[in-house]
Amino acid sequence: MSVEKTINFSLTGVSTTQFAIINEPPQINEKLNVTTNFRFGFDKDKKAVGVFTQFTFLNESNIPFLLVEGSCHFQIFEKDWDTLIDNEKKSITLPKGFAAHLFMLCIGTTRGILHTKTENTEYNKFFIPLFNVTKLVETDVVFSFEIPTIAKIDPSII
Repeated sequence: MSVEKTINFSLTGVSTTQFAIINEPPQINEKLNVTTNFRFGFDKDKKAVGVFTQFTFLNESNIPFLLVEGSCHFQIFEKDWDTLIDNEKKSITLPKGFAAHLFMLCIGTTRGILHTKTENTEYNKFFIPLFNVTKLVETDVVFSFEIPTIAKIDPSII
């Protein structure tokens, strides 16, 4: 069993990347679905990582009625950033436990964004579901410095 090292970081920004009320909410007993899209980005020069979590709420006819996307931006401390860099391969690797932790923080933040944006409306009864974040990130997340990359996670595993 491997032990992951501690990576020191700070939260430097939170954004509501997207928010839209698209259609009327479903009826009380109507089934609904939530689709997800998660992605990472990084800025090598700023030693920063961005995490984006998007949730689309659909009625039982699979017509979207509500969409929210939040993003969190994290500054990685320089000494720890340097341990994530592989200059030979021109890549950065986020250990899976650390990547899952960043996702968990961003998902919670997006829940708060959804609550704030829908407070005192009929849409405030819709919540981002709870799920096991460790199942979203089953391997280390690797970015290439040469190829613009956004790591995507398969939402069907939720």
